[in-house]
Amino acid sequence: MTGRSARAVLPPSLRGWLGPVAALAALVVVVLGVRYADDSKPGAVDARIEAAVYGVRPPWRQVALATDFLGEPGGAAMLVVATVTGCLLLRRPRAAVLVVAGAAMVVGTATLLKSLVGRTIHDGNLSYPSGHTAFATALALAVALPATGRLGLGRTAGTSLVLAAALVAGAAMGWAQVALGAHYPTDVLGGWCTALAVIPATAWLVDRVADRLIDRTADAGQAERR
Repeated sequence: MTGRSARAVLPPSLRGWLGPVAALAALVVVVLGVRYADDSKPGAVDARIEAAVYGVRPPWRQVALATDFLGEPGGAAMLVVATVTGCLLLRRPRAAVLVVAGAAMVVGTATLLKSLVGRTIHDGNLSYPSGHTAFATALALAVALPATGRLGLGRTAGTSLVLAAALVAGAAMGWAQVALGAHYPTDVLGGWCTALAVIPATAWLVDRVADRLIDRTADAGQAERR
């Protein structure tokens, strides 16, 4: 493993797999967005899932509320600061940049999509895709990707770890959103896929910019020694 690949937040072993995954996720986001554009009612699948999940009682309601808080601005900021601090303590500055840039890109994309799609819930609140679910999934991906490289996992094990982290985080936040009636289940799926589409591209961009900065610094150092 070269020094450059060891520093990468998008491990080379995963690039061939995550590209198609990101493309498929983007396609799902678009298809669902077109399907539910300017809608204000749950679809058939939404209604079935909501019937089983919506209206949880204590103590599960408290769990749902606590999970939901982690997607609110205050809770999200706490998670980002804690994660960035951990990355810096482990001397993984690229991972810290990915956490901040990834969260910002995903939340920004979800916010833009909400305005474009125009799906609403509860008195006209824009709902598609779920920003809470997108954020939670994005944070899990931003941690799992560099962790895969640091652990030296191969393509199969690394991809499994990354997708499992995304699934657990997205499912937990998605459950809370549906249980509290904040989003339709398809909003949750859209948010999950938004993160899957955006984070790999953001990680690739972080690596590319960082590598160029390293190359420029090295070239400048060589020029000074001549």
